[in-house]
Amino acid sequence: MKTTSLLFAAAVLMPTLASAADYNLGGLAKANKIEVFNRKIDQTKSGSSEAVFLSAAPNDGLAWITGVELSEGTIELEIKGKNEQGRSFVGIAFHGQDNRVFDAVYLRPFNFQAAEQERRSHAIQYISMPEHDWSELRKSYPGKYEFAITPAPDPDAWVRLKLVVKGKNVAAFVDGSDKAALTVELLNDRLKGKVGLWVGNGSDGWFKNLKIIPASN
Repeated sequence: MKTTSLLFAAAVLMPTLASAADYNLGGLAKANKIEVFNRKIDQTKSGSSEAVFLSAAPNDGLAWITGVELSEGTIELEIKGKNEQGRSFVGIAFHGQDNRVFDAVYLRPFNFQAAEQERRSHAIQYISMPEHDWSELRKSYPGKYEFAITPAPDPDAWVRLKLVVKGKNVAAFVDGSDKAALTVELLNDRLKGKVGLWVGNGSDGWFKNLKIIPASN
């Protein structure tokens, strides 16, 4: 196990990924290879040595994987939030420049199976910070950067989120579906940056089984 943990730690010291890499998030947290902003990692609540739990706090929180940058490619991650309306926003940050400048795709589990169609249509969201948060996008471009997920996942279960980033575009796939739940054009010219975990205002969340596959040159 020590050898495996060291291999994971060594992988994240690479400035830019050259090949596919799997990450034991619990092992990285133990090795202090996750850079947390406005949250705390609490492994007593992670439920697994391979997962991490990010605590709740006001405003957005981030947990960057130390040393990893991605331009184009695929990011896969298992995420678990809660079926508590307005209190569970969990996702993936990418093309991060710092704790204020990044893109993200995230889930609202409490909307997955909501009775109201309008709420279900807000199940998955793209944002481009700091200029374009969810409220600005919903007001200016209703229905363009957030969508329903079909079939709707269990809001209290682990959900696999896969992002495919290519040029100025990102597509998001949920739970192995071959049909994208979200496809958008990025709202900025950032084509490279950090990769991390993201939680929204007042939210906590569980994360495990991160895999990053850079696009072949």
